[in-house]
Amino acid sequence: MGEIRQDEQPAGMTNARSKTTPQQLVAAALKRERGRAGLSITELARRAGIGKSTLSQLESGEGNPSVETLWALSLALGIQFSALVDAPTPTVEVIRLGEGPTIKAGDADDYSSTLMSAARPGTRRDIYVIRAEPGKPRISEPHARGVVEHVIISTGRALVGPTDHAVELSPGDYMSYAGDLEHMFDALEPGTVAVLVSEF
Repeated sequence: MGEIRQDEQPAGMTNARSKTTPQQLVAAALKRERGRAGLSITELARRAGIGKSTLSQLESGEGNPSVETLWALSLALGIQFSALVDAPTPTVEVIRLGEGPTIKAGDADDYSSTLMSAARPGTRRDIYVIRAEPGKPRISEPHARGVVEHVIISTGRALVGPTDHAVELSPGDYMSYAGDLEHMFDALEPGTVAVLVSEF
């Protein structure tokens, strides 16, 4: 196992159209995956058993990494080897209205929450669409410590936020608040819709 040469690179290591070199692919992948893992250059180098200067060079697109070095880095990052040498494929996810998993509050039809995007590994947020009707405020118990919720009203109006400091929001209004306190969502108009992002 030696260095990856231009004429012996794994499949996916070249992009003739954009003239991306194998070193540039590896550099971009290392920066991306290290960022996702939340590791400093020093910490990743330590975990992989390589020099900090070596890792810095690789992230700068310099040097020619050996397969052993890339293997050690992929193990330290907890990813497949191919994630460091293959060009990333853009992913697009579309969820049409009414398709996401929906949870209703009890037996009532006056409040429902639809999960639009669950947090993927390395991310720390979920995205929901809230549909609510006036009549009964939705009171939520405190979530785990450090949770922050973000709400944008799409249609209608609602009283949102910590139960003792709730604020009336209208279409286009945005609010963030601590989700680790008791909080509420009280629709003030029929057909109220909001987007809620739970950051944890």
